[in-house]
Amino acid sequence: MSIQANKIKKLIENREKARLGGGEKAIEKQHERGKFTARERIAQLLDEGSFEEYDMFKLHRCTNFGMEKKQFLGDGVVVGSGTIDGRLVYVFAQDFTVNGGSLSKTMSEKICKVMDMAMTMGAPVIGINDSGGARIQEGIDALAGYGEIFERNILASGVIPQISMIYGPCAGGAVYSPALTDFTLMMEGTSYMFLTGPAVVKTVTGEDIDAEHLGGASVHSSKSGVTHFTAKTEEEGIEMIKTLMSYIPSNNMEETPRVECNDPIDRLDDSLNEIIPEDPNQAYDMYKVISAITDEGEFFEVQPKFAKNIIVGFARFNGQSVGIVANQPSAYAGVLDVNASRKGARFVRFCDAFNIPIVSLVDVPGFLPGTGQEYNAVILHGAKLLYAYGEATVPKVTVTLRKSYGGSHIVMGCKQLRADINFAWPSAEIAVMGAAGAVAVLQAKGAKQVKEEGGDVKAFLAEKEQEYSDLFANPYQAAKYGYIDDVIEPRNTRFRICRALAQLQTKQQHLPAKKHGCIPM
Repeated sequence: MSIQANKIKKLIENREKARLGGGEKAIEKQHERGKFTARERIAQLLDEGSFEEYDMFKLHRCTNFGMEKKQFLGDGVVVGSGTIDGRLVYVFAQDFTVNGGSLSKTMSEKICKVMDMAMTMGAPVIGINDSGGARIQEGIDALAGYGEIFERNILASGVIPQISMIYGPCAGGAVYSPALTDFTLMMEGTSYMFLTGPAVVKTVTGEDIDAEHLGGASVHSSKSGVTHFTAKTEEEGIEMIKTLMSYIPSNNMEETPRVECNDPIDRLDDSLNEIIPEDPNQAYDMYKVISAITDEGEFFEVQPKFAKNIIVGFARFNGQSVGIVANQPSAYAGVLDVNASRKGARFVRFCDAFNIPIVSLVDVPGFLPGTGQEYNAVILHGAKLLYAYGEATVPKVTVTLRKSYGGSHIVMGCKQLRADINFAWPSAEIAVMGAAGAVAVLQAKGAKQVKEEGGDVKAFLAEKEQEYSDLFANPYQAAKYGYIDDVIEPRNTRFRICRALAQLQTKQQHLPAKKHGCIPM
């Protein structure tokens, strides 16, 4: 065998060794936990045969605590590029079979390399997290590695989409990279995220809690809002990310993806003419409205289990990707609160950063009152939603279906926040507050006088409420001043939105020159 043949043989052997990560026994243990390996996950995520791996032979340089004896080619993270539906993406997947996926300086260098490449090429970066945290043996080097990653997360924010898949443990400083990315997906039952684990919590606070209830997928999807999606299986999670990718552009300079649409834009849905109940206090399901107006009734929801009183997600109108923000009357009457405000604000800002038009479906009675909300800074969080809408320069189409009262009217894409096209259904009630509340303030003296005169206070107030409703609880008062561009028939909503979006394709709007705004934090 020639010298060249020997070298090629050695190369092939090294590649096979690198692909085994921590070895066959470690891979078996990973499979026993119901988890795939880093390379198996990448193979499922990317188009077949498209993966180009980098730094396969890179090694860590730590000699503390016998680490020089624990050398594995690639050192615990698989990085590279590939395609999803033919579109370029960059990926990194932590390999739990190598030192528990703990982050070394070498690993951070590999991750930073693909993040830098993603920025240069204008392509999304997807990280698959499955790590025991910082490699303690490397001390400050590991922390420096995290810092390098975080800085790149920050610089890439709003430039390229960043997606985090939590397919195992993600604790301590490691949680901040997913928190800085645009979307996070967690596995139900096999992943968790927290700054300090159950043992430390027990020591410091005396609270006895397990990993699942401290930082599992159920907690972060419904209580904290840290994660945007959850999946029961790794395959399901990967399909969700592929679906997400189909709605978003590759970078902030591209327009939104378009697909062929076979759903007529002038399709009428008569059910919308009947969906608003006669009783203004009766709920209905906003999901039915969304499915009636979007292409093929499809809607990809973001954070479906968190702050259910507001709905956010992606859909298409005439093949064009849009972001939908909608109040949900069947959850707390669609009222805005701390969580709904920050959920909506974050989504609006993502859409604006990546040129995705925003369609708002409004039925909001106000902000949730009470000390619980005030003590948790509902003012600041409500201001985030206000700021997000007012700052957004993408096409904005707002449809008011029923209630739109007070401050909540303003923050949900009103004309004064530079919404482009504002429609209202005939059932819309656009006012400072509801009739009962307004009359209680405006007719307090009148009601007192009626009572003193022995009159029927209830009948008096009912009459005044009807007067107020006739005057203000309709869309025509707002339309009179041009705050509503048109009052439309509900069944025609799809067509009017499609035509508005087509009109707005050439929109150009710019913010005043500044380093950056100071969003309410």
